[in-house]
Amino acid sequence: MFVEDFSAIYAIRITTFKDQEIERGHTIGPELVQAIRESRVSVVLLSKNYASSSWCLDELVEILNCKRVSEQIVMTIFYQVDPSDVRKQTGDFGIAFKKTCEGKTEDDKKKWMEALACVANIAGEHSLNWTDEADMLEKFATDVSNKLNITLSRDFDEIVGLQAHLRKLITLLCFECDEAKMIGIWGPAGIGKSTIARALFNHLSVDFGLRCFMGNLKGSYKSIIGVDDYDSKLGLQSQLLSKVLNQRDMRVHHLGAVKEWLQDQRVLIILDDVDDLEELDVLVRELSWFGLGSRIIVTTEDKKILKAHGIQDIYHVGFPSEKEALEILCLSAFKQRYVQDDFEKVAYRVAYLCGYLPLGLCVVGSSLRGESQEEWELQLSRIENNLDRKIEDVLRVGYDRLSKKDKALFLHIACIFNFGSVDHMTSMLADCNMDVKNGLKTLAIRSLVQLHIMDYEMHSLLQQLGRQVVHEQSDEPGKRQFLVEAEEIRHVLANETVSSFIYYTLYCFHDNNFISPLLECFLGHWIGHRITGHMKYLPHLRLLHWDSYPRKRLPPTFQPQCLVELCMIFSNLEKLWGGIQSLANLKKIDLTFSSRLKEIPNLSEATNLERLSLGHCSSLVELPSSIRNLHKLKVLWMEGCKKLRVIPTNINLASLENVCMDGCLRLRTFPDISSSKSLKRLTHVPECVSYLDLSNSDIKKIPDCIIGLRGLEKLKIKNCRKLVSLQGLPPSLWMLDADDCVSLKSVCLSFYKSKSAYITLDDCKCVKSEKDAIRVTSLFYNPMIGIRLFNCFSLDEKTRRVIIQQCDYKSVCLPGKEIPPEFTHRAKGNSVTISQGTLSASTSFRACILLSPTLQHPPWFGYNIGCRLRSKGILINELECYTGSPLLTKHLLVLRGALFKERRCVEVDSDIQFEFSCYGKHSKIIECSVQIMAEEGESSSSREWNKQSDGAVKVSKDENVIKTNNHTSWWSGLKKLGLRKNKKNQTG
Repeated sequence: MFVEDFSAIYAIRITTFKDQEIERGHTIGPELVQAIRESRVSVVLLSKNYASSSWCLDELVEILNCKRVSEQIVMTIFYQVDPSDVRKQTGDFGIAFKKTCEGKTEDDKKKWMEALACVANIAGEHSLNWTDEADMLEKFATDVSNKLNITLSRDFDEIVGLQAHLRKLITLLCFECDEAKMIGIWGPAGIGKSTIARALFNHLSVDFGLRCFMGNLKGSYKSIIGVDDYDSKLGLQSQLLSKVLNQRDMRVHHLGAVKEWLQDQRVLIILDDVDDLEELDVLVRELSWFGLGSRIIVTTEDKKILKAHGIQDIYHVGFPSEKEALEILCLSAFKQRYVQDDFEKVAYRVAYLCGYLPLGLCVVGSSLRGESQEEWELQLSRIENNLDRKIEDVLRVGYDRLSKKDKALFLHIACIFNFGSVDHMTSMLADCNMDVKNGLKTLAIRSLVQLHIMDYEMHSLLQQLGRQVVHEQSDEPGKRQFLVEAEEIRHVLANETVSSFIYYTLYCFHDNNFISPLLECFLGHWIGHRITGHMKYLPHLRLLHWDSYPRKRLPPTFQPQCLVELCMIFSNLEKLWGGIQSLANLKKIDLTFSSRLKEIPNLSEATNLERLSLGHCSSLVELPSSIRNLHKLKVLWMEGCKKLRVIPTNINLASLENVCMDGCLRLRTFPDISSSKSLKRLTHVPECVSYLDLSNSDIKKIPDCIIGLRGLEKLKIKNCRKLVSLQGLPPSLWMLDADDCVSLKSVCLSFYKSKSAYITLDDCKCVKSEKDAIRVTSLFYNPMIGIRLFNCFSLDEKTRRVIIQQCDYKSVCLPGKEIPPEFTHRAKGNSVTISQGTLSASTSFRACILLSPTLQHPPWFGYNIGCRLRSKGILINELECYTGSPLLTKHLLVLRGALFKERRCVEVDSDIQFEFSCYGKHSKIIECSVQIMAEEGESSSSREWNKQSDGAVKVSKDENVIKTNNHTSWWSGLKKLGLRKNKKNQTG
């Protein structure tokens, strides 16, 4: 942070740069310029003598330039000077400024005057308003802290002793040192290392543009049986770079990739729960791999790993004190930080028996929540006798108190289904007589799993406990309920000692970290030579996950009648099976990246199939006609099927929600997807489809069946290079993405012109509240959030004019070289100030900016455009839109919004400044303009119409039609109509 010297800043761990420590010359030097540009906040301290220094004025120009270009935060303190004197260069401030300007060029004077006028409009602290300057500085330091958002999130409020840990770790990290640094966090399992590391990551992330928390590393290295050691190392580096650079599924081809990508970058990396020295070497071998200021943090149970890696600064996480341990227990058992009456003695005893281990305290506390003091006393013996100072014994307390069914569910999660979705596990255990959803709630209450909205997870130590319980079922692996260890599975299969029930659990196991490669390298051989004698057990198979399946098809005796989920990505399959199979239980097929797949089997019996994923099956030419009756299919994913030519017509996909055919280059026509619902209105596309992606296809027009689709919200047709016209679009559409449709000439958006609609009672059958009224009305009047027509160079002039002048939208971007004349307030550059007289809260505006690309070969990713509105230096509103494609030529971006963020009854009669910013260096703003609207969404020409009809409700004589132009009025009219109907019924 670039700031004048005041000590309050240091108390909140903000790195400051003080300009008085630099020798001053006639112009500001590169060191100072660099400091300003690298700061996230600049504090300008304005005094009467501020303008007496050309050095300070040049600093100010650079600071405001950073504010404009990179959105740097600028804060001000007016010390014994009036902001108006700064703005107008009057008074003592003006005298000093005039003296500084003597002998300077007109350009220097102009840029200084503009900078002073701008900074004077930034709201700040005025020393004249404070009686105690120390109080002012303390408040200002707090404001800086809030701006930087370095306070901890509420997620860690109840972590006992966390602040002390963080203070010590921040000291150990030595942020005053510019060199890269690596430290270790060491302690026993369950002590809270991961929690402390996550809190630290949350605390530090704001200071690092590139950051990564890589968790659950224990056992990840060399856990994939049959995969080459070198490939395992490449996989680890790929994971790290994908997280740090926020790019999905990055692939690397040599072990110098981390250094190659990050050696000049300042990064924050936390590697959690490392248990292998070689794993650490692969990920963060040397500090030279990372740029100056980088911080690498490693947590582990094994101190030897840290020492062997050369990490000297190691923070040991010790056990909490007796007081802290009691507080942890109380938070878990009583949901408060202190002991309830009469529980003090037994609570101290429980905390002691748990060995003050935080995880044990939480689990035992949850298991005793709500129990009487007598029950606590009864449990002391069990805790004491089974604890034996081992983590498994502490965790077993919670497990032992579960019912038989809950124990079974616990073991299934520990051995098979950890880190999954609730619905997925429910489907997999449908015939196991388990109440999965209620069982998960029980486990969550007792801190044995963490239950989220859609998924759940079990802590690795609890998972270890469950597997230990299974291990104790028998000394013979083949007689246990589950097999987990790779060597034991290999031994059992090789010696054919597995009992009949083990096949079910064996094939259900789908831990991608080891079983899929095991199946590939060993079970493939086993199936090929031994499957004949064991096929009688395979009908029980419910889940088959087998990545990189090596054969051309499944065995001819394969029986999938119980199969719920079939996932065989990256397989060598050419065909699954022949003939018609019984597939009544099958819900998901995923054959993504099966590049040799040529044929999909008959799916006429797969009546419950919900997802069919065939992405990047590059040899697939057609889909079977049997898919036309998949009534429950929700997702049809065909991305990258570049040879696909044929999709059966009249497909009856009544439940379809998501269709992707991106990259189906040879697909000439979009199929008629008929529906068994609302056939009077929708004859081809199911009503429930909300998102449709036809990108990268050769379509020349949008199929008629899509135009009348009332449920479609987002239509993506990017890079359809043969698309010539959009002759109509669904009225429910709120986002159209037609980037890079280079042949597109015309777009019909005429239905957006009217703000009035006729709504019949047939449309109101489901309306029971004003919320329903909003939803149904949106079908008739729904302003689009955005229209994207990037690089649509062929658009005719009439289409451009209609889109800009007549459509109702939040934003639109299309090729253009000149701002239209109706945008009367305009200026070169990125800001324009208007003087419109008195403006009310209901006033809205449209803004148009002219963008020009700055790079000859722009990157593939987009960037954001922002708009900030200020009155008297106070921010009154801000808008932002995302540009999804790089610009290849000049474009016009039109934004629409309210003048005030808060729609209160206020009026302003001062100038309003519109400031636009482009986040990124790929485009620049050449010119900007604004058009003030009379009312929200209306130009001055529509003002009379508004006076006559805005908010009006008209009920026709037959009482079956309401005419209105907004949902509130319509709802009122509907209630009015309902009253009439009721009265008529009463009198009749």
